[in-house]
Amino acid sequence: MNDFTTITVETDLLILGGGMAACGAAVEAAHWAKRHGLKVTLVDKAAVDRSGAVAMGLSAINQYVGLRDGQNTVRNYVDYVRNDLMGVARDDLVASIARHVDSTVHLFEKWGLPIWKDENGAYVHEGRWQLMINGESYKVVVAEAAKNHLGAENIYERVFIVGPLMDGEECKGAYGFSVRENAFYVFLAKATLVAMGGAVHVFKPRSLGEGLGRAWYPPWNSGSSAYFTLKAGSEMTCQEVRFIPVRFKDAYGPVGAWFLLFKSRATNAFGGEYMVERRAELDNWKPYGHVKPIPANLRNYLGMLDVMEGKGPIYMRTEEAIQKIADQYKGDDKAYKKKMRELESEAWEDFLDMTISQAILWAACDVQPEDRSSEIAAAEPYFIGSHSGASGAWVSGPKDLAPTEYFWGYENMCTTKGLFAAGDASGASSHKFSSGSHAEGRIAGKSAIRYLVHEQPAMPTIDPAIVDDLKAKTLKPLQVFAAHKDFTSQPDINPNYIRPKMFMFRLQKLMDEYAGGVGSQFTTSKYLLERGLELLEMLKEDSAHLAAENLHELMRCWENYHRMYQAEAHIRTILFREETRWPGYYFRADFPKLDQDNWLCFVNCRMDSVSERWEMFKRPILPLFPSASDHELLGG
Repeated sequence: MNDFTTITVETDLLILGGGMAACGAAVEAAHWAKRHGLKVTLVDKAAVDRSGAVAMGLSAINQYVGLRDGQNTVRNYVDYVRNDLMGVARDDLVASIARHVDSTVHLFEKWGLPIWKDENGAYVHEGRWQLMINGESYKVVVAEAAKNHLGAENIYERVFIVGPLMDGEECKGAYGFSVRENAFYVFLAKATLVAMGGAVHVFKPRSLGEGLGRAWYPPWNSGSSAYFTLKAGSEMTCQEVRFIPVRFKDAYGPVGAWFLLFKSRATNAFGGEYMVERRAELDNWKPYGHVKPIPANLRNYLGMLDVMEGKGPIYMRTEEAIQKIADQYKGDDKAYKKKMRELESEAWEDFLDMTISQAILWAACDVQPEDRSSEIAAAEPYFIGSHSGASGAWVSGPKDLAPTEYFWGYENMCTTKGLFAAGDASGASSHKFSSGSHAEGRIAGKSAIRYLVHEQPAMPTIDPAIVDDLKAKTLKPLQVFAAHKDFTSQPDINPNYIRPKMFMFRLQKLMDEYAGGVGSQFTTSKYLLERGLELLEMLKEDSAHLAAENLHELMRCWENYHRMYQAEAHIRTILFREETRWPGYYFRADFPKLDQDNWLCFVNCRMDSVSERWEMFKRPILPLFPSASDHELLGG
């Protein structure tokens, strides 16, 4: 530990993360900070150009409301999100993002992102809210703008954030370490904005061995946002709402373009269309079973019923969809062949833009989508506040939209003063996707600067003894490995420590079997969850013996430590909510039905940052001005 340099950085606003929300926060905060002589610093464990959920690219922007063209209204989007989350959503947060997201998309285009246009110059929609893009370099374009606004001197890449610097209930910044050199970092900040993504690999994935890293959501997102806000004493929400996407099997290729653009059907192995044959099941989930579009979890559920009845595999009928579109050109052999080539190219490009592994798998399996169907399957659970999940911190809404219970001074501020959250770090405001996360980052970034200007907090200080203690705890896995590595001839097998990958496997097995993972058909119960908490407590005890051979493994140790807290928040919250509200995401076998009388509410939690005792409680769902006009919602 003595050869690790301690580097202290002082800043006004500290942005943690490098994904879409962090980049949005950087652009907006830097703009307003310059007017007030404030310093903004961004820290990312990766490189901002390829950091976050959009790192590999994207084939569509999934949130564009179309306000300037009168295509939709803010209220249309609020209703869509609330219905998809089976009634559990913060209307004020969703509306705030929806009224700003279009301007963010227009910025993307201004910065150089190619958005598809039709012959009349209008955006090409994949669905009602989705725009088609040439998105392989989507993140690079967005990152360039963030870096230009901040300046290279204010960006720290390849620095892993371990946790918050706390003084009682006050967050004074963050601490972490470089994953490239022997350096321990202390970031002192007057305000901190968390945007470090959601969590993957908490549950055992479908793809094992070589395919372990093929998650739908990026495998490097490890619950750091949830851990940071929990350890800062912030109130959390919707920790039971994990997201399970249906994707092309084994490489997690997207299905959206096939359903929305190609108008493809999904069928079981017998050719039956489960969305048609099982439509009566939707009556059991009123009123949400009767809304359009049908909520994502209910679509999952109908397919899962087929699988559980032995009617699998489930197939995406790619060949049928392509043929149906091309048939419009039959009679003109040249036009028909040209259209088939275009459709084949678009089918492959959808993967090459965002999930290259799926294109590789198709090629390896000799799949031609115009000739044969491909399997689709429900993935393992993810914790993500920006897609169809909702887990994250409980944050303040905007003054002009939020009910009194949802507002405490500054948009997107957590219940910990001076701590802000955006993107996957903020909860109860799902379906923001990439563009909405960027827009929410802008909202949070501007709000944080307003907080600094109005509150004028002093630059925090930290006791050197506290820094030394945090440094020792952070680097302990390196010492554990060094002290005991020669005890056995095989470094992976040692009674004195546990390596991070083995620790992760243990966590995944626990969550899969007791918290409703793939292996248990997403089903759990009170007794399974309680046993899971017992085993999780043992895992937490063993976390003191995590060992790291190098800086990369040190990062893996702390990633898995963060995942463990996301897992505990999930188990405690899903245990507290005694109903099944999201069939297709999880099932409570002991409470198999929707209970609108007792559980149409938010389930929130808080962990004491010192004692780590948990508190579980309900928060009311307050609809956003049911009689308000769209003009009022837009702040007019």
